[in-house]
Amino acid sequence: MTKLIAIVNVIAWSGFWAFGYLAFTAEPSDTRQMITAALLAAMGAALGLAAWFWLVRHSEDTGFAKKSNQLDAARRNHAHAQAQSEGGF
Repeated sequence: MTKLIAIVNVIAWSGFWAFGYLAFTAEPSDTRQMITAALLAAMGAALGLAAWFWLVRHSEDTGFAKKSNQLDAARRNHAHAQAQSEGGF
């Protein structure tokens, strides 16, 4: 599944760049071609971002990548309560 998402990611970003180029280089008088290419580029960007976020989350969950520096809810609430008691907030 991970390889499939990675392939989708590459294809989506390729579509974003290809259709984005077509949208920017289209003749200004040909608005239909420009809008179609821009919509396809936006869809490629959206799908590419979604696949990339999925891959990042999956790699953190499986231990392949280092987890982000976020605190869990209990530690965050404890730190917040401690800061309030010290007058930090």
